[in-house]
Amino acid sequence: MKAPNLTQRPPRSPRVRLGGYTILPRMLDKARATLAGTNGEYVYNSTNDGRFFSFTGLTPEALLAKVKTGACDWDVLLWVNEQAPHKHTILEITQWSDWTDTVSFNDIEMREWFTAQIKRLNPAREDVHGTFDYLDLDDYVSFGGEA
Repeated sequence: MKAPNLTQRPPRSPRVRLGGYTILPRMLDKARATLAGTNGEYVYNSTNDGRFFSFTGLTPEALLAKVKTGACDWDVLLWVNEQAPHKHTILEITQWSDWTDTVSFNDIEMREWFTAQIKRLNPAREDVHGTFDYLDLDDYVSFGGEA
């Protein structure tokens, strides 16, 4: 199993898709790094990952066990499509992924946290609206980029 070292670079953007699913490639990077002990501050089975698990009906433990076998992204995708209790059409997967690409924090405490994070990164940024915007910006800044 080739695991990324997430202390040296971020996982893939949550926007990257595998089989139409957002979140999945990033989650696979975090899972592999977690198994290898190179996840740094990145957490497998985060709130964002939970969206994927809720949509597919898979459990974090089952996916991690599949990743532990050394399966490549393609093999994991085939397994997801076969094992997911909640079966979806490609249209449903696309609609869900489009939604995740734009979703933002929906409770007051998380909105306040989000606003504080944007102020920390760069208060002049008016283009950061959703979860994926924040994750991409935070990843970039965490590894030396300027917000």
